[in-house]
Amino acid sequence: MTKVYDIKIEDFNYPLPDERIAKHPLAERDRCKLLLRKDGIISEHIFSEIPELLPEHSTLVYNNTRVINARLRFRKAGGGALIEIFCLEPLSPSDYALTFATTKGCEWLCFVGNSKRWKSGLLELPVTVDDKEVTLTAERTGQAGNAFRIRFSWDNKDVTFASILDAVGEIPIPPYLNRSTESTDAVDYQTIYSHIEGSVAAPTAGLHFTEKTLADIDSHGIRRCELTLHVGAGTFQPVKSDTIGDHEMHTEFISVTHSLIKALIEAPGKIIAVGTTSVRTLESLYYIGVALHNNPDNPEEALHVAQWTPYSYDNSLSTIDALKAIDAYMQKNGLSHIVGATQIIIAPGYRFHVVDGMITNFHQPQSTLLLLVSAFVEGKWREIYDFALTRDFRFLSYGDACLLL
Repeated sequence: MTKVYDIKIEDFNYPLPDERIAKHPLAERDRCKLLLRKDGIISEHIFSEIPELLPEHSTLVYNNTRVINARLRFRKAGGGALIEIFCLEPLSPSDYALTFATTKGCEWLCFVGNSKRWKSGLLELPVTVDDKEVTLTAERTGQAGNAFRIRFSWDNKDVTFASILDAVGEIPIPPYLNRSTESTDAVDYQTIYSHIEGSVAAPTAGLHFTEKTLADIDSHGIRRCELTLHVGAGTFQPVKSDTIGDHEMHTEFISVTHSLIKALIEAPGKIIAVGTTSVRTLESLYYIGVALHNNPDNPEEALHVAQWTPYSYDNSLSTIDALKAIDAYMQKNGLSHIVGATQIIIAPGYRFHVVDGMITNFHQPQSTLLLLVSAFVEGKWREIYDFALTRDFRFLSYGDACLLL
């Protein structure tokens, strides 16, 4: 593990002029550029060509998470300071579905903008939900690092928290876009297949898919499966340490169905992950399977993959046996899905177990996402990014895509 710990983040820097950062997506999602790297050879395509470029009999796995209107703007009484509350993850109820459905109040871990101007007391925000007048109240109940515990309550018990967020919250577009949220982001910053609410950032590799692209994929005999990883604000967290050994990865909620596990076991060809979130989830499944294989009676520990777990294991269990251990656990306990969490960091030196290819966007310099890409292409990330930069590819969330095989 020493070599991984010692990786210097400065080695993953590259020049990214602001004009190369796409501020908005193309009008037609699947007309963006697509960089293909296959057998070490790089070529340029259009995303709509991807059904022909994917290997025959592939299984395409994508993240079905949906971005919530996580940003709420309150103003202190009497026209006072503007306080921005950014919902990160639910604390009570901690289950995403339950907290969105609640009509009795809930508590979230949040970032608070202008927090120095709000030490105590209640914030109130008038909201109209389905012609119902509601007052949303926020109260600080504690602090956790640079985030805060915020208790939300409201005065109409016929209204859910999800409907309040839909009515008054804003889509939290990435900070590196350097612009305010626009009405078009409500559609542009969602994948067309998103349906499980919980993310505060989009799994952006999926933004390029259209209904036509998916139909073309189906017609080519490529199987499609989905999983859920709710993307946290930590995805934008820069690596501030000189080496990645001193960087703490954020933890994210994952949920996978029994049908996905069986599809992975029975996959007739390559497994292609759509986005780094799908990569992290699929690779985490291997280590969940290892833990359940070694100790099937301790699922609580098995269902949380720690940051450095992959680098302290000998990788002796086969991928199929690891997935079969999850399958056996789910069958034994009559589970249709399992819920867990992952803190996995994928960096050069990582051995991939489940993923054979990935679709992804172009990531920020010195980011953990760039480390993941480098791990997959065995350190050859710079030639990919040089190719994209010299051919006017668009970068980051609303930018172009690449297919790495």
